[in-house]
Parts: sequence; C-alpha cells; structure tokens
Amino acid sequence: MLRKCWPLLLVVLAACSSEPAPPAGQLPDFSHIARNAGPSVVNIATVTRNGGKDGQQLPFGLEESPFGDWFRDHFGDGQGEGGGMPSRSLGSGFVLWEEGYVLTNHHVVRNADEIIVRFKDRREEVATLVGSDERSDLALLKIQREDLEPVKVGNSDALEVGNWVVAIGSPFGFEQTVTAGIVSAKGRSLSSGQYVPFIQTDVAINQGNSGGPLFNLDGEVVGINSQIYSRTGGYQGISFAIPIDMAISVAEQLRDDGSVARGWLGVVIQEVTRELALSFGLDRPRGALVSRVLPDGPAAKAGIREGDVILSFGGEDIPRSAALPAVVGAIKPGEEVEVVLMRDSERMTLDVTVGELNEEAMRDGPGPLPEPLSEPSVLGMRVEPMDAETREREDVLDGGVRVAEVKGGPAAAAGIRPGDIILRVAGNAVDSVPRLREVVERLTPGTSAPFLIQRGGSPLFIAVPIPEQ
Repeated sequence: MLRKCWPLLLVVLAACSSEPAPPAGQLPDFSHIARNAGPSVVNIATVTRNGGKDGQQLPFGLEESPFGDWFRDHFGDGQGEGGGMPSRSLGSGFVLWEEGYVLTNHHVVRNADEIIVRFKDRREEVATLVGSDERSDLALLKIQREDLEPVKVGNSDALEVGNWVVAIGSPFGFEQTVTAGIVSAKGRSLSSGQYVPFIQTDVAINQGNSGGPLFNLDGEVVGINSQIYSRTGGYQGISFAIPIDMAISVAEQLRDDGSVARGWLGVVIQEVTRELALSFGLDRPRGALVSRVLPDGPAAKAGIREGDVILSFGGEDIPRSAALPAVVGAIKPGEEVEVVLMRDSERMTLDVTVGELNEEAMRDGPGPLPEPLSEPSVLGMRVEPMDAETREREDVLDGGVRVAEVKGGPAAAAGIRPGDIILRVAGNAVDSVPRLREVVERLTPGTSAPFLIQRGGSPLFIAVPIPEQ
C-alpha cells in the first residue's frame, strides 16, 4: 500500500513547492547608474613641469603613498624620454557640489602645475586646487563652469558586506569605464597611524581609476576609489575606497578652511597578541594597547596609562590597534569623549578631551639600537643598570635596565632582544637589576607577564612566560 502511494506523495510535495526559483545567474542592471552618473564623473589630467622625482604622479602609489608598503605602482616615473620633460598623469574624479567643486585623490594632483578636468561631453576645464590632504588622500578642485550635475551622495555607513557597488573612472585613460563588484569588507585598517577606515571591494580598479566614485545600486556615491593591493601593479581582486561620509567632512574643511583638523590622543599603541591578551585579563585579542603616553597630551591629562588596553573610543569599538587612529582622527578637536579600557584586568571608563593632531605630534621615530653590555641573568637574559650617559642617549627619563644578552629561556621565547630596555613588569616600575629580580620572583608561575620595554627609541609590550618552579 505504501509503495503504491509513494508516487502520489511526490506529486503532492512538488505541488506544495511549486514557487518558481529566480533565474540562475541573474545580476543587477547597472545601465541606469552609468547613464545618470556619467555627466558627473570626470577624467583628470595633470602636468608637472619640473621633470624630477617630486613631479611624479602615482595613481596607485607605493613610494610616496601615505599607506606605505601595502601597494604597488607600475605607472612609471611619469617622465618623458628625457629627464627634463614634463611629467603627466591621469586620474578620475567627480562633481561634488554644483558650485564647481570636484573631488579626487591627493596623489592624483600632487605637485601638479596644471590640472585639466575633462567631462563626458569632451569639454575641458582648467581647475585650481582648493586644498589637498595627504593623510586621507583627498583633494578638492574648483572649476569655472555652469550647468554642472553633481553626484547624488549616499551613506557609506549603511553599506553592508555583500552589497553590489559600481565604479566609474578612467583606467589607463579609457574614460567612463564602468566596473562592478561587491563590498568585501568595511572599516579596513591597512596600517597603524592611518586615518581612513577603507571600504574593501572586488570591483576591478586599475591605474587611472584613482579618485573616481564608487556607487551603490541607487546611483549614490558611497566611496572614492583610492588604492589597490597588487603584486603586479594590476587589479588582483582587492581594491579600497575612502568612505564618502569621511570624504565629505574632509572636503568641507578644505573648502572652508583650506586644511583639515583631526583629533589627537597623544599615545603610542601596539597590537594585542594572544599572549598579551591573557596577561592583561582579556578574553581574546582586541583593542589597542598603550605602550607610551606622551607628556601633557590629552591621554595623560585624562589619566590613561601605559599598559591600558583601549576597547572603545567615543562609542566606537576598537577591534584592533590600527582602528584607533581613524576613530580618534574623525573626532573634532576639543570634543570630550568616553574611553572604555582594561586596566589591571578590570574594565573602566575615562573621559578625555581630544586634542588636535599636528606635525609635532607625528614626529616620533625609531633610533639606532644600543650596543649590548653585560651583567646578571633573569629569565634567560643578562641585564645591566644604566648610567646617566646611557639614559640620556636612550632618552629614558626614569628607571629601566638594559638587556645585554639573551641566552634562551622565557626571554628569548617571548622575543626580547639584546639592547632592549625593560621599563616595567606587570605594571611595576623597574629601576635596577635587584628590583627586576624582586618583581619577577613575585609573578605567578605558569602565567604570562607583560614587560614594557623600549626598543630603538619606541615603547613595546611583550608577554613573557613565567616558568613553573
């Protein structure tokens, strides 16, 4: 009986699930975006007449990009056959405001003596540079022309990973080229000290797309195409765009003030590793570990200390250390914000008044490693007290002992090197070799302890395992 009913049961089930499936491989239609936004997207050509290195224009620059070694540029040196020939470059941009303002990348127009803006209808206009901001890689231009059609501005915060996005630009000089893809990630931090939370996409972007708009499916600009990650100089599936929300803020400041004011906290930070997370009482690696608090800076005045792990700033979570500069930089100087941090395995909240970033605040850099000395052994390393001359040379104001030799054991396993200066251990100041021994002897065997060291002039936390007795 059951065998006779089985075909009928299949028919019933098929009837109950007869809702048609969407056609396989169906994609959105992007033609309305290309049609409506085309008049607002421009090609930008620049000329630099000095013919030297400073005149190079690198659409996806490596050497002079504010984002360092992440990107490769094979656009060439921008010069003609002879070293004295004018250098030229091509990029993209778009009309932001109908008063004649065009937004593009800083590296597209850097050091340019002449900037030409070309429209879809093949008309050309000479542009003047209103202002340029290297840290965000944005530049605002002004042209004298009426009947301009500005782009529709969207909300980059509303983008979700997996959303379709469309780019229009001039790769390799081919104007009004349309490519599409999806949002691969948001808030991408590419380096510490960088002030842009990039939108990562898989939209095909190449040389000449720099400064061009990134649209959502409603035809609204949600980003400015700026960089690619490439080992060959060409598109390899990873491209980065500056969020339009941030770009508008920068453009408004360039238009109104000619420069950009950014928030400044006054700390040196590092990444939280798994070992450091355990030593600081965190459930997992997250936040930004404060390895130095600059004297008289906003953090020092608020009571932030070395060894604090900043978990959120102004209501924004800090998943890793590279995210903090962009969050702080987006806050208006003088504004008071709430900082949530972990200190001595306890969560606490402080209020900090954000300062203003300037060149003096960016000056710190590593110095040469000191020559190793010698003395007694702790955790597999030999350490040496520092005299006044050494302290002055290493810019150590107070306390500290210097690592002379590492012979293996916990110190070597943790990555401590000869020449490192140990300043604090598990929150305890170290000003002599006996003090170091005393602090280490009180540590719990089988755990990890955070050592604050100074290496090459820069502070650094290292989690050192404490061996079982």
